Amino acid sequence: MKNYLNFEAEIKNLEIELEKLKDPYNQEGLSEVDTNKISTLQKEIDIKLKEVYSNLDPWQTTLVARHEDRPKAKFFISNLFDDFISLSGDRFYGEDKSVICGFAKFENKSVLVIGQEKGEDLEQRIERNFGMMRPEGYRKTIRLMKLADKFNIPIISFIDTPGAYPGVGAEERGQAEAIAKSIECCMQLRVPTISVVIGEGGSGGAIALASSNKVLMLQNAIYSVISPEGCATILWRDPKKTLEAAQAMKLSAKDLLNLKVIDEIIPEPVGGAHRDKNLILNNIRNSIINNLNDFNSMGKDEVLNHRKNKFLSIGRSKGFISQSVTDDSLKMQQNPLDILKLKIVKNKNQLIITAIILTLVVSFFYLL
Repeated sequence: MKNYLNFEAEIKNLEIELEKLKDPYNQEGLSEVDTNKISTLQKEIDIKLKEVYSNLDPWQTTLVARHEDRPKAKFFISNLFDDFISLSGDRFYGEDKSVICGFAKFENKSVLVIGQEKGEDLEQRIERNFGMMRPEGYRKTIRLMKLADKFNIPIISFIDTPGAYPGVGAEERGQAEAIAKSIECCMQLRVPTISVVIGEGGSGGAIALASSNKVLMLQNAIYSVISPEGCATILWRDPKKTLEAAQAMKLSAKDLLNLKVIDEIIPEPVGGAHRDKNLILNNIRNSIINNLNDFNSMGKDEVLNHRKNKFLSIGRSKGFISQSVTDDSLKMQQNPLDILKLKIVKNKNQLIITAIILTLVVSFFYLL
């Protein structure tokens, strides 16, 4: 049974009518299948889909990104990679089923695959914690990313999470520290890393794995610091103002590409990735191949610097900062008085001892 979004009501009615035409055993009894009517109605559906999906607002895009039927990380891992070997546990606390990790073959080359998994039905979603990772999940990915780095194996991540899990247990086990360590690990890797935002890219829960050389997004995915509902509640004290929040947050793939937060938009079938899973598989496969090839001629240091410069340059070409990106321009600028104060504080004990010695010397000569 297909699931429809609230703005797809007309499409739903047309597709229900189409299914009736295709069924010779309808309510009126046995009848001939009218292929002409079917063909005409199918064209009408295609036109309506194109009309609706070419004019999605940011909130509607958010709903598509969260669509129940949208292909999840497990689907992509199963169909894009060969010989996948799942690895579990963080070697500190336990296993986190909201993230799938393991080594596999992609185009006959070894890769590490990481995928945030929401689950397909209610039972799986509860088991997968709706794709919200706990500290042990981030520590598992850190462990495996370091292993991949040691053996010079590229890393491919599939991002799909509303955010990191905010539960009491997660906070007690160091959720913020685990996210920070994951970002740090990603930025220090000397192997090519590619992240694909396939659904929701929610806040630190996403950036912890998406600090990559290349960040790709499906056409109807979203990537933001907070959900539109959360933003609306904080800014307007009104969770119903989700459209205004989504527009202000610039969370769509098109906006993020324009801001150079992401590197590429992967096109989806008309109507969303769930309407033609084979097509979206081919699009993602081709995109990953092309982006991995960009690093074939790069050494380890070049890969590291590519990633560092990519993130340091975000926001610097849109008028937020006028100066060019150099190591010197990224250092905190201080006036001479502030530098002197810092030196005094840093060498406080030495200055006190020196002052005491000078006082004793002056007193000795004075007494003479």
